[in-house]
Amino acid sequence: MPIRLLDNPKIIRLLEALRATGGETRIVGGAVRDSLLGRPPHEIDLATTALPEAVIAAAAAAGIKSAPTGIDHGTVTIVVEGTPFEVTTLREDVETFGRHAKVRFGDDFEKDALRRDFTINALSLSPDGQIHDYTGGRADIEARRVRFIGDPATRIAEDHLRVLRFFRFHAAFGEGPLDPAGLHAAIVARASLAKLSGERIRAETLKLLAARRAVEVAREISQAGVLEVVVGASFPARLERLAAVEAALSHAADPLLRLCALCVLVPEDADRLRDRLRLSNAEHRRLAHAARLLEGLHGAASPPRELELLRLLFEQGRAAARDALALAHAESPAAADAEFWLRGARFLAETPAPDFPVKAADLMARGLSPGRALGAVLKELQAKWIRAGFPRDPATVTRLVEEAARDALRPSRL
Repeated sequence: MPIRLLDNPKIIRLLEALRATGGETRIVGGAVRDSLLGRPPHEIDLATTALPEAVIAAAAAAGIKSAPTGIDHGTVTIVVEGTPFEVTTLREDVETFGRHAKVRFGDDFEKDALRRDFTINALSLSPDGQIHDYTGGRADIEARRVRFIGDPATRIAEDHLRVLRFFRFHAAFGEGPLDPAGLHAAIVARASLAKLSGERIRAETLKLLAARRAVEVAREISQAGVLEVVVGASFPARLERLAAVEAALSHAADPLLRLCALCVLVPEDADRLRDRLRLSNAEHRRLAHAARLLEGLHGAASPPRELELLRLLFEQGRAAARDALALAHAESPAAADAEFWLRGARFLAETPAPDFPVKAADLMARGLSPGRALGAVLKELQAKWIRAGFPRDPATVTRLVEEAARDALRPSRL
């Protein structure tokens, strides 16, 4: 059921304030698309025929805060009761340069719509409740079809990132096969992706991997030779298996773990992705850590036993252990819903991480002196505690501590 954007009190207040500009203002783009699909929009953007200075003045007159966040491109952010809305003056392209365009302000909503990427993103909603559709976007929304506006090659030449956006939007909103004309243009232009910044490719790739039909689309664009330009070697079948494991565990899509399944077999692959996609330090650490743990699990037909899982939990942390186990399950010949693998995943998710119950003070109380030798004894004791199965009962722990102290204080070790 469509969501009625114009029932939102904050939007009502904003549109009422902007009436003072004397221009026309409409809700545009993804918010209109999402509302027709019955999805709450993530953000609501507006377009207006009024110039930015008039927008700022109208907001001030209505007692609403504003900030010229993209004033060179005609964008003003207006904050209504804590919610930001971007209001952009209509623009017309004068020249385009692949990722950049020289624009001028305009007053024609149809021209503004025709400069957008896909038909489903070119709708606008005026304050009287009328939806304006200059490109056939409503029909494409109903058909769950993602099409470029006009000639796909021309749209891509204006902005090379649209190659990835085409696949990402199809994964999120489309049904059935990719639009043939769009796919052909994307394949022809795939080399242009190498010119884009890693940050932009990273953002689009992770959004694609989080989308509803990520698995099917990743397989198609791998066959089209596009994934190799974006991320190098890829393994769509491994991604498909991981997605099935996520579903069996009732987990939401994890785009970074899916990226790992798609592209990472060894830690060096994580390094390659860090450089290509400009991953954050935390993102790179997660991929590299999972790859290192996975090296001991490649080809496993069954998960490690609980004691080994407990060791992974203690030594590597819950997140890395769960990542590695999910990837190992995806690589295994077992079904995605194989209970013995799912039981291992639940164990890692629910079991409290072991806490080494011995401190240096416990050994010092038994005669050991502070220093490097004490640290070595403590480390050796921890290894023995792990081999004993992470005991928690005081009697067993006390026995291990006393044995370690006695061995350390023997004359032969002094």
